[in-house]
Amino acid sequence: MTTAAELHSPPAFPHLFSPLQVGTMRLRNRVMLPPHASAIGNIYGTDDDAARNIAYFEQRVRNEGVAWVGSLSTHVRNTLIPGFEPTGVGAATTGFFRLPFFVDRVQQFCDTMHSNGATVTVQMVHQGGMPHGASHVMSSPVINLMPHVMDQDDIDAFVEEYAYSAKLSMDGRADGVELHLNHDDLHEWFLSPLTNRREDKYGGSLENRARFAVETMQAIRAVIGTSMTLGIRLNIREEAPGGYDVGGGVELAQYFESTGLIDYVHGVIGSPWGNPSYIQPTYFDPAQWSELAGELKRSISLPVIHTGRINSPEVAEQVLAAGHADVVGMARAHIADGELLLKAREGRLLDIRPCVGGNECISRRYVEGLGFGCAVNPRTSHEVEDPWPKTPRPRTLLVVGGGPAGMELAALAREGGHDVTLWEAGDELGGQLRYAAMAPRHEMYGKYLEWQRRRLAGLGVTVELGRRATVGDVVATAPDVVAVATGATPRTPAIPGAEGGNVLDIRDVLAGRVRPGKRVLVIAQDDHVPPLSVADHLSCRGHEVTLTYATQGPAPLLGRYIIGGILGRLDAQGVRMRFMEEVVTIHDSTVETRNVYSSRTETVGEFDSIVLACGGVSDTALYDDLKGRLPEVYILGDAYAPRRLVFATKQAHALAELLVRSRG
Repeated sequence: MTTAAELHSPPAFPHLFSPLQVGTMRLRNRVMLPPHASAIGNIYGTDDDAARNIAYFEQRVRNEGVAWVGSLSTHVRNTLIPGFEPTGVGAATTGFFRLPFFVDRVQQFCDTMHSNGATVTVQMVHQGGMPHGASHVMSSPVINLMPHVMDQDDIDAFVEEYAYSAKLSMDGRADGVELHLNHDDLHEWFLSPLTNRREDKYGGSLENRARFAVETMQAIRAVIGTSMTLGIRLNIREEAPGGYDVGGGVELAQYFESTGLIDYVHGVIGSPWGNPSYIQPTYFDPAQWSELAGELKRSISLPVIHTGRINSPEVAEQVLAAGHADVVGMARAHIADGELLLKAREGRLLDIRPCVGGNECISRRYVEGLGFGCAVNPRTSHEVEDPWPKTPRPRTLLVVGGGPAGMELAALAREGGHDVTLWEAGDELGGQLRYAAMAPRHEMYGKYLEWQRRRLAGLGVTVELGRRATVGDVVATAPDVVAVATGATPRTPAIPGAEGGNVLDIRDVLAGRVRPGKRVLVIAQDDHVPPLSVADHLSCRGHEVTLTYATQGPAPLLGRYIIGGILGRLDAQGVRMRFMEEVVTIHDSTVETRNVYSSRTETVGEFDSIVLACGGVSDTALYDDLKGRLPEVYILGDAYAPRRLVFATKQAHALAELLVRSRG
């Protein structure tokens, strides 16, 4: 086992920090930032959005940081008949290249990155099926929009558009362009035997299926010559049955290399919707598919980049040392900690804030229409406002409750110069998140809590465990400010029979305090991952599990980039699901359900145990008693309204900023 002393000694990352030439680009290390930051601040949005985006990336490339920023994911202009409206995630009409300020924005971005020693590539994207495709075939079983089949005029128009977009990228002072051939891109619809059933020169053989891509590359090269790098991002394999396998992906890469048109291959795994998605969540091992990238690397002579849950410097070094890739793409790890490479180079591995792989950084935007949020680092996206200020008026702050909200608030307030004490009623910090860390494949949540505990200790926050706050204690302590983060208590829905001996709470089950019987029904009244997590926990241990939801499907707040991973696990483990029904009565071995739309009732069972995954109820008692008795009392986290980790840390950041900037 690695000791703390060893983790604080200078590490050996000989591959990670070695230079490399890729096309025209000289890289100072082997790390690339792949596309990921449009939600943080759209480089093609308002001036303020662009400034936020640039500041985010600047933090990650300065101080000899990331060598290669490939994050300018840019949609090419669509070709449409008048009045047609493309729909879906990534649908484009005008695209970004044709924006009147495109060149100026890319120049601003590139100049900032170049001044910090980094290189920049622009990724050229057009999603398939929106509405264009190679044939009258859909690419997935979860998107049922029939494409418009492209004719020669359509193909020629797109080739011309890609070439013009490359010219604009060159004007923007980018170092290269990356042609997006994967993740349901229009080009993948031509490359794939699943979606390409054409009988003309663009269908049939590998050479024909690759013709559209090659014509595009030729047109780009005709514009950029040898002055810029040209690479491709390619699925090493397709996930849908009927698509190409690893051997097919290798053959495509070999064929593209043989044309002499490209400088590198960015090989990845996953679809935009499935299991795995291309943004692999916590249900998969770090770098789980890097060996497939290694197979690709052994088959071609060009540099190979691999992206796929490479979530730490150690994992990155392992991938590189094993010869699986020449460069690693690391997005979410750098969202969690913008100084990851600096800390790795200095041997401060324990200081690196871990990414938990919950994909809030992308799901909040697409599923809930909310602004960007990193669950573990609420400072991410605020780089334009850096540095974190020191208060002009240090005060004493008492934080009551050592869950995620209380821990983050205590740390940020202390970093801002306040004298902070944290009281926790239990014998350890972590609150409800401790239970999440007990679920299968959620170990990173435990590592995050360990990191937070170290952070608080290092900052000198006074932490008192086993200290249950009373109004009298708080008043007697006389802090300048009190923040109540007392969390939530388990919620028991008003269902007849819910107090029976066969009914258990999700927290007790995950913690192993109770032992459910063989046949278990999980009542899901939570729109996110907890019901699925307890079903995973139980089915891994041999229980026969049924989940029942009142919603039309499972976990409506889980996005498409994460839900496939857990649903695939549960199906493989035999978990059954029922939808659109409420449990209205719990009996000894059965339950009565009511369809939420038709009101039809049904007796379901037999079950040995019922597990309630029904969220929590805010514990506001202390706040209610303190409010009005002390001059400055705040409430946050689940004590205000039970939500997820990302909500707790964002609230903590907002309150900490208020306290640190306050002059009153």
